[in-house]
Amino acid sequence: MITVQSAGMSERIEVSRTVDADPGEVFAVLRDPQGHVDVDASGMLMDATGEPVSAVGDTFVVHMDREALGDIPELGKYDVTVSITRYEQDREIAWTIVGVARPPIGHVYGYRLEPADGGTRVVQYYDWSDIAPEWREKDIFPIVSEASLKATLGILDRTVRRRRV
Repeated sequence: MITVQSAGMSERIEVSRTVDADPGEVFAVLRDPQGHVDVDASGMLMDATGEPVSAVGDTFVVHMDREALGDIPELGKYDVTVSITRYEQDREIAWTIVGVARPPIGHVYGYRLEPADGGTRVVQYYDWSDIAPEWREKDIFPIVSEASLKATLGILDRTVRRRRV
């Protein structure tokens, strides 16, 4: 696990885990909208609509429920559009969220994959270093905790193995 510090406050979280699968198997889950729902440990992702992504600029819709976090219950259920910002087949995928928030927040989620003994080293990151000033002033980041990111990697491992069957 690596946490990067900037100006005295954390603006990026990275966690890693080795998954017993080749990078292609892991990447197949990560490029699939339903895969995002399947591995989410935050409990906010309820469902997804769209096709697996294959390039920067591709999008899909995620149906969210903020009640799972208990931090903004009045937000309730809403949809966001996941917009792919980085796509390198079997190596890295990242995205930002476009949705109800204005201006768009500007935080980025992503995964880097590296072949490793015993499978694939998966690094998940969550970066809010370039969020819009209006969101920085709210002082609400990180929205998703380091523990939730670690749990997501455990669920990713399980999901990849189950998809083999």
